[in-house]
Amino acid sequence: MASAERLAALVAELRSSLPVLQRIDRFHDDFYRQPRASARSVENAIIVSDVIMSFYTCLETSFLRISQFFENALDDARWHEQLLRAMTWTVPGVRERVISDSTCAALSELRRFRHFKRYYFAFDYDWDRLELVRSKYLACRDPVRAELEAYAAYVERLAEEARRA
Repeated sequence: MASAERLAALVAELRSSLPVLQRIDRFHDDFYRQPRASARSVENAIIVSDVIMSFYTCLETSFLRISQFFENALDDARWHEQLLRAMTWTVPGVRERVISDSTCAALSELRRFRHFKRYYFAFDYDWDRLELVRSKYLACRDPVRAELEAYAAYVERLAEEARRA
């Protein structure tokens, strides 16, 4: 079993991502309260895509820390996709699942969008696609934060057990 100190450090790292996710969500919500947010402009597309990319990147970093702590067995070729799927698995005797299947499905759309956006430099955004990805973001943002908080509590319980052992 991992040491209580290492488990506590993982808890701290996971919990530190939660306020970042909340700030991203607040920025998104504040932006969409503005009248100009309804315009399908290049500027607005850049803002929306950056919100989605930042949100997913923050989560992926937490997922990577979990994977490194408990498994560290990702294939170099498709590790982003594999990492996300792995977060839905309970690994008996190792760790509990981190996210639900429905959260994973929504986040998969965000992951694909981030990959596309990283390598696509033109400004001719497909607003229908962007709105689809945004709808996935909106659908999963509250559940994934709750799941990440629950997982941090689970790791905290592991740390407490390790302290008592």
